[in-house]
Amino acid sequence: MYPGSFDPITNGHVEIVERALQIFDRVIVGVGRHATKPGYFTVEERLALISASIAHLPRARVDHFEGLVVRFCAARGACAIVRGLRAHGDFEPEFQMALANRDLAPNIETVFFVPRPAQQFVSSSLIREIAHHGGEFERYVPRPVAEAMHRRQARQA
Repeated sequence: MYPGSFDPITNGHVEIVERALQIFDRVIVGVGRHATKPGYFTVEERLALISASIAHLPRARVDHFEGLVVRFCAARGACAIVRGLRAHGDFEPEFQMALANRDLAPNIETVFFVPRPAQQFVSSSLIREIAHHGGEFERYVPRPVAEAMHRRQARQA
């Protein structure tokens, strides 16, 4: 299970799914609903964009969840939580979450992947910021995401 908000999914996220599939039989990309953040894309839009972005990966699928990741994992029969570590700043909060998840569900492992250097500085919030200021963000996201972001920008113009 690869949980996150994926608002939007980036090429780095897709890379993590691809690499996780080298180890696991299947990967569920779990889109969490954040109670206090409305999101750039709705959960439904994110589900569709992720599905389109991982369509080339038949053993990967997307689903949404609310509440604790470990409960979602248990309900779906997932044995591991996949997380990406981009930089030093990611380590502490990811480590704390992994420890909490291990305490809550000792039978579910957390596996960390380090993305390629070209993806290590890219985040969904950075993509949104670049797009907001009219920058060229397309190389950082899958084509379906870039197209959806351009449509949104055109509606807002």
